[in-house]
Amino acid sequence: MAIEAVIFDFGGVFTSSPVENFTRYERENGLPEKFIGGVIKTNHHANAWARFERAEISLDAFDRAFASETRAAGFEIPGRTLISLLALDLYPEMAEALRRVKAAGLKTGCITNNLPQFDSAAMVAAADDAENADGAERRDRAGAAVAAILDRFDHVIESSKAGVRKPEPRIYEMMCEALGAQPEACVFLDDLGINLKPARAMGMTTIKVPLGDVTPAIDALGALLELSLR
Repeated sequence: MAIEAVIFDFGGVFTSSPVENFTRYERENGLPEKFIGGVIKTNHHANAWARFERAEISLDAFDRAFASETRAAGFEIPGRTLISLLALDLYPEMAEALRRVKAAGLKTGCITNNLPQFDSAAMVAAADDAENADGAERRDRAGAAVAAILDRFDHVIESSKAGVRKPEPRIYEMMCEALGAQPEACVFLDDLGINLKPARAMGMTTIKVPLGDVTPAIDALGALLELSLR
């Protein structure tokens, strides 16, 4: 079946991955490698992170619950500390790839796991420490950059608003329904393999976005679509 739609994750695809920040924090604090990711992946449909991404608990409740989960795993990290590690940088080359995909007439969608009160613009603003700009100015600049990307999508699904998150199969079904495309006619890009598996099981073509370098994924998508994307 010919490809009709390209569906993207946001964090780790259009921005740097928080996993890079987790790694740095673990190294600086003497924690085991991939400790934070291990806690997040444990009981991953019902743990504190999953519930916060579905907006089922408040920030205060998440702060306490994540501290409890990490303490049980051996090293306590409050939820607010985890939130502070989510600052992101934008990848303009992926934004350009999206522009070219859209210009080619393909349908586009975004499925993002995000947090209530902490949208993509806020995370990018947190990483923007340009001189002579206060917090409001940074947020405005980041918001404009993120909005320009989001405006190119035909449909966006945010976990904190939809009440469902990757890798729950329903969120992929919702996107296919919104785009009017069969899974076999869709490509899905994500930086996490666990999020690609359900999409692939449904029949989507999947592309894993490498940590820290999105160009291999852009090239793979371009080869699949027979388009020049950068």
